[in-house]
Order: sequence, then structure tokens, then C-alpha cells
Amino acid sequence: MYQELTLSDSDARLAIEIIRSETEKRGKSAVIAVADCRGELIGLLRMDGAAFSSVNVATNKAFTAARLRRPSSLIGKNAKHPETGFNVAYYSDPRYIGFSGGLPVIVKGQTVGSIAVSGLTEAEDEELAELAIKAILAANPS
Repeated sequence: MYQELTLSDSDARLAIEIIRSETEKRGKSAVIAVADCRGELIGLLRMDGAAFSSVNVATNKAFTAARLRRPSSLIGKNAKHPETGFNVAYYSDPRYIGFSGGLPVIVKGQTVGSIAVSGLTEAEDEELAELAIKAILAANPS
């Protein structure tokens, strides 16, 4: 029998709160998405003032990072760096997206979910997602 590990709703709440708090400290707003091991949403927050378009972008970043078990940005590098990226057209699913800001959460070599941020710079989106991943891993020592 095969068992999968996946992020829980408490992991999602922790990630959202960590990112929300840090984004607020910076005087900014964003959309935060947390997905399970299959890329399906567990939690989503559109902070006050965040662009409505960032909802789908954050959701799709989280989906991409979990499903492909790698940062969403790797798909986007295809046009510039074919050796490191992937062509989205071959996936035939519009949920795959190549923007930075979606990161997989990996535990013991297994992708257990993903965290994504949208609405800030690409560097800030990834930095905040990484901050939340560190908090989740610290809260769940194995």
C-alpha cells in the first residue's frame, strides 16, 4: 500500500500567517496560496489591496510547484534557458504557470505540498514562500 504525506490545514494557516505578517510589515499586499501534495488548494488569502488577477496566478503557481515537484520559475526559464526549463505548451493544462513564487515543500525527499505568493516582485514572492516553508518545517520536525 502506498501512503502520501501532505500538508495539513494547520500548515496552511501557519504559512499564510507568516507571509501575511511579513508582507504587512513591508507595507505591501499579496495573494498567498497553499496546496497539498497534488497541487490542490488547502488555503488562500487575498490580502486587502492585492490585485484580483493575483488570485489565479498564486493558485496556479502552487499547483505547478506541487505537481512538478520543483519551483514554478523553472518552467518560465524555457524561453531563455532551454536546458533548465520546460515548455508549458506540452502540458496542455492552463494551470501550469512559469512565474517565480511557487515553491514545493519537500520532506524526506517527498513533495508534501507547495506555497505560492503573487503580487510582489518575483524575488519577494519567492523569498516569502521560502520563509513560510522554513516555518512549516520547523513546526513539523521529523
